[in-house]
Amino acid sequence: MQTILFLCTGNYYRSRFSEYYFNHLAMQKAFNWRADSRGLALERGHNNVGPISKYARQGLLSCNIQLPDNLRFPLSLTGEDLNKAHQVIAVDETEHRPLMQARFPDWENKIDYWCVHDIDQVIPDNALKQLENHIHDLISRL
Repeated sequence: MQTILFLCTGNYYRSRFSEYYFNHLAMQKAFNWRADSRGLALERGHNNVGPISKYARQGLLSCNIQLPDNLRFPLSLTGEDLNKAHQVIAVDETEHRPLMQARFPDWENKIDYWCVHDIDQVIPDNALKQLENHIHDLISRL
């Protein structure tokens, strides 16, 4: 099984949506890939309540993707996570490249970056649609 690792700041909204959306599609297509997700700066999510963003939850439910009852809480990225992944994608280059450079400098230029901004810049419906499009494109290239 090969692994895609999605990164965002808090592992609460964009990366979690990407993880579940990718896994849903990969299971439908019987791909030998699975997604996981981590956060680069969980300490910035002081307003995050519960294990996953309400926007991610609503977006997944609108795609008929059911979440497990025992959802895990956000997890911080480790070097081991990076080493185990076959592909790593940070969902917003502007926001995440500086965090990678500061926290995992050896990895800054070894991962892929998308450009899906957080809710302070893009309404959730638009951001989630962008993620869906990126993930469909990614799956078509695997």
